[in-house]
Amino acid sequence: MPMAMEVAGVMGDGSEKPLAGKVALVAGGTRAAGRGIAVQLGAAGATVYVTGRTTQAERSEMNRPETIEETAELVDAAGGHGIAVQVDHLVPDQVRDLVARIDREQGALHVLVNDVWGQAGEPEWDKTVWESDLDTGLRLLRLGVETHAITSHFALPLLIRSPGGLVVEMTDGTNDYNADHYRVSFFYDVAKGAVSRMAFALAHELEQYEGTAVLVTPGWLRSEAMLDGFGVTEQHWRDATETIPHFAISESPSYVGRAVAALAADPEVARWNGKSVSSGELAKVYGFTDLDGSQPDAWRYIVEVQDPGKPADTTGYR
Repeated sequence: MPMAMEVAGVMGDGSEKPLAGKVALVAGGTRAAGRGIAVQLGAAGATVYVTGRTTQAERSEMNRPETIEETAELVDAAGGHGIAVQVDHLVPDQVRDLVARIDREQGALHVLVNDVWGQAGEPEWDKTVWESDLDTGLRLLRLGVETHAITSHFALPLLIRSPGGLVVEMTDGTNDYNADHYRVSFFYDVAKGAVSRMAFALAHELEQYEGTAVLVTPGWLRSEAMLDGFGVTEQHWRDATETIPHFAISESPSYVGRAVAALAADPEVARWNGKSVSSGELAKVYGFTDLDGSQPDAWRYIVEVQDPGKPADTTGYR
């Protein structure tokens, strides 16, 4: 059975299914932000293709238990229609076949979320490019950057058939933050910068087709792996603040999911074309909340509280 995930209340305007009739592809929807986004798009009424490498029969190199079938079931439970398709987004033929299937079955694609990553283990933090293992670093770039390019190459011809299409490039950190903060290792820093530039380039290329590309970042995300690493569950995540006090600003995957669903349902989404936004910033605009009813603004908190070394205090930040 899939993990429990609350899905109510995507929009704050009384629209229960603003994405009814819309088709979305969440590339990398097995877990974490991808799962949260897929479920919340489903809660807004969308048909959501959920792709990834881990199925009930086979695990990816991450060796995690979450599966694309579970995510699709959660989309269904939320009120949408989830379709799980095993795809390795580094294999062009598999992505080509996926998009051909979406075209055959739906005849349109309205939302593309590029959230592929899926590398085993942690990046090699605090290592220079010459200290890093080259194969590990290049694998990070392939999984975090090349997959996005391949997916956009094949999916965008279908997406631009329908005016108003939306592409969401998922990253870690806003453009403002990443512009003057070294992201702890050469390869990770370069990957985040590349995805940011992808959103910028796609914004220019899609504009003539009435399409929109947005760079979106969650805050400190309570992914399944993060919760496991801290030895807590989503229901008891605050227990981790006893040893990691700044974890108090963290957010569930549903929060960034609601951010993306709000963008997808916005008839004026073009105002965000080429912009870099966080889940916390979008919450202020669209009025959605996290599962606990709060609106964590993690990146403002990181700049104003965490990075300066102040004591953990989320007052005014969630």
